[in-house]
Amino acid sequence: MPELPEVETVRRGLADRLVSFEIAQIEVCRERAVASPGGVSSFCSGLTGATVGTWRRRGKYLMADLEPDRGVWGVHLRMTGQFQWHDQPAPLCKHTRVRLWNPDGAELRFVDVRSFGEMWWVPPGQPSQSVITGLTRLGPEPFEAGFNADYLKAKLSGSARTIKTALLDQSLVAGVGNIYADESLFQAGLHPLTRSGSLSLEQLQRLQHSLVEVLQTSIGAGGTTFSDFRDLEGVNGNYGGQAWVYRRGGQDCRVCGHSIQREKHNGRSTHWCPQCQR
Repeated sequence: MPELPEVETVRRGLADRLVSFEIAQIEVCRERAVASPGGVSSFCSGLTGATVGTWRRRGKYLMADLEPDRGVWGVHLRMTGQFQWHDQPAPLCKHTRVRLWNPDGAELRFVDVRSFGEMWWVPPGQPSQSVITGLTRLGPEPFEAGFNADYLKAKLSGSARTIKTALLDQSLVAGVGNIYADESLFQAGLHPLTRSGSLSLEQLQRLQHSLVEVLQTSIGAGGTTFSDFRDLEGVNGNYGGQAWVYRRGGQDCRVCGHSIQREKHNGRSTHWCPQCQR
């Protein structure tokens, strides 16, 4: 599933490609791709004729302001959703869910193999979270000043759940998933199965710094090579080759040479170095 760096890479690609993109025509190929009230008809009428303005990201959600005063277009890629840009007509993939054209015939195509991705139209004057209800459950962004060791200590105090599980909780911190939880815990030197409520302020400070550093590195690399993520041009990210532990089970640790461990934890694969992470 795309995590914060992949979604941010898509946001930047959309912002660059869709400058003054006027939505002249829409085709929804699969109705379940539209999650907003009113369904496909309301979504199409809300977006058609609008010009795409500023793209924003909140956690793993993408939102574009529609101009002039046409509301907001929301998107969640979920597990396999991706956008494709076509200057010229191209063969239609069977997993195409939504198609949008500008007056010149250029097409933005939303393709989603697993069909879990969703889109919303938020009418003018309504807060985005009133329609995209998942936004109400999000914690702070990792890059916000309020996301710090004191915040983590207060939120995790007394908690018996593991720190790996806590990092995957979007109400604790928005946008983090399996890949970057494993990577940041390695850089912080923390065992992923440590009880989160037992971590000291100094350990949580290391974790917060490591998480921000790992995410910034991955954003700079255009996201990860893992899974099915692609940017608008069909290119996947470069972070996977730099991974310290994720999907390196059984391989030598890049720091100490010890064998990387892999174990299923709460249905997710967890990777760590027993020597570097205590």
